[in-house]
Amino acid sequence: MDIRVAVLRIEGTNCEDETVRAFRALGVEAEAVHLKQFYSDMIKDDEVRSVWDYHCLVFPGGFSAGDYVRAGAIFSARVKSVLRKDLEEFIKEGYPVLGICNGFQVLVELGALPGFDEDKPIAEEPQMALAINDSNRFECRPTFLKHENRGKCVFTRKLKKEIVMYPVAHAEGKVVFPRGKEEEYLERLIENDQIVFRYVDPEGNYASYPWNPNGSFYNIAGICNVKGNVFGLMPHPERAFFGWQVGREEEFFDGKYVFESVVDYLRKFY
Repeated sequence: MDIRVAVLRIEGTNCEDETVRAFRALGVEAEAVHLKQFYSDMIKDDEVRSVWDYHCLVFPGGFSAGDYVRAGAIFSARVKSVLRKDLEEFIKEGYPVLGICNGFQVLVELGALPGFDEDKPIAEEPQMALAINDSNRFECRPTFLKHENRGKCVFTRKLKKEIVMYPVAHAEGKVVFPRGKEEEYLERLIENDQIVFRYVDPEGNYASYPWNPNGSFYNIAGICNVKGNVFGLMPHPERAFFGWQVGREEEFFDGKYVFESVVDYLRKFY
């Protein structure tokens, strides 16, 4: 089967090319697709796309719509207005959806994460937020992540390393839950095996700033939905896919595992 991946873009996204390149390096048919190609009657016939043309959807990093209102808010509102029904069915069918950095923000604003309800994969309103970093500034540096998922997340099943390094580049990446419900949410995430990555120091210890670059609750760097096929994370695996991207001599680096895992998942089940 020819696996097809769509990396969705609008004005302001800026990591779609790296993401497309990562999938193509694994022999996957991937393309950057503008959101308007799914709904606008001004698009040429040969450029019109449907969600069902693809086996995986990716919301890449960047600053969609300039991050006005809130990071990811405008992109998610546009997706919700034109693709909600198809996207909900896509998720229910088990197809994977990935959100990286700004894409994680989009999935949170969309109500697709934390995604506690398997029968209703997109909530009516956001159930968590990615707030301004504690430092009150843009943070751009390598981060170390501890892989804590026990096998539910389809994007990390081939990850054998306990600690990986992916860079971050964001101003709004602090995971927060409704005030007074933090522990309740945390218990649900742990019980459901939805926590995927947590920030750690180089020795693998949970640590505060600068190792946790944003002050995220429980050092959370990435989570998946209860079904395991929607995954959002703030660090950028596409920027650590090839060794040369992080100054290493080896051909591939830690970011490869995310893309390799979902490709393997699709080859086995679809």
